[in-house]
Amino acid sequence: VQLQASGGGSVQAGGSLRLSCVISGHTTRSYAIGWFRRAPGKEREFVATINWSGATKSYGDSVGGRFAISRDNAKNTVYLQMNSLKPEDTAVYLCAAKTGSTYSRYEGHYNYWGQGTLVTVSS
Repeated sequence: VQLQASGGGSVQAGGSLRLSCVISGHTTRSYAIGWFRRAPGKEREFVATINWSGATKSYGDSVGGRFAISRDNAKNTVYLQMNSLKPEDTAVYLCAAKTGSTYSRYEGHYNYWGQGTLVTVSS
C-alpha cells in the first residue's frame, strides 16, 4: 500500500488549506486512515483519523473544531480540511493507513505511512 499526501503550502494565520491523501495498491482492503504531524523539534502528533466507511472520526485536542477529515472511497482519497490555521499548526503532515475498518489515535497501530506534505502558517 502506498500513500501520497499533497496540498501543503504556505498560508497566513486564519487561512485554510485542504490536504489530500491518495491510497494506492490493495485498495480493495479496508483501511482506516490517520493524519499525523511533525513540527520542528517536536514529536509526531496525532491530528485526525477516520474509519473505513467514513462514519466515525476522531480529532486531536489541538485541532478539534478547526479541522475536518473526510474520505471518498471511490477515489481512494482522504481529505483533511484545515481552517482557522495558526502558526503552531506549522508541520509536516503525514497520512497513514491502518488495516481493518476501525480508526485509531495511536500511531503504533498504523502499518503504512506516506512521505508527508509541509504546511507553513505565518503570523
